[in-house]
Amino acid sequence: MIFLRRHIHEALKSEYVVIDEPLVLWKALGERYNHQRTVTLPRARYEWTHLRFQDFKTVSEYNSAMHRITSLMRLCGENISEEDMLEKTLSTFHASNMLLQTAI
Repeated sequence: MIFLRRHIHEALKSEYVVIDEPLVLWKALGERYNHQRTVTLPRARYEWTHLRFQDFKTVSEYNSAMHRITSLMRLCGENISEEDMLEKTLSTFHASNMLLQTAI
């Protein structure tokens, strides 16, 4: 309970100050924020669909965006494998680099 109260946002502390049991507090917070999955998943799918390697200046930037999107999707229960990520990267190469895609 101390851990929950210490790390909860200041605005929520006053709202949930009367709750004494950790399980009750956990469930109340879960009910309040469980809808995030219904908001986050469609946005992550949209970003995944529109993710293109050529839109980034560096491989590092692309890699960071790829892992951020896949982390959000995994958080929402989507199963994104390393194979899916590799296929996504190869499928978004510019047409002049198609030789690279077939070589792998």
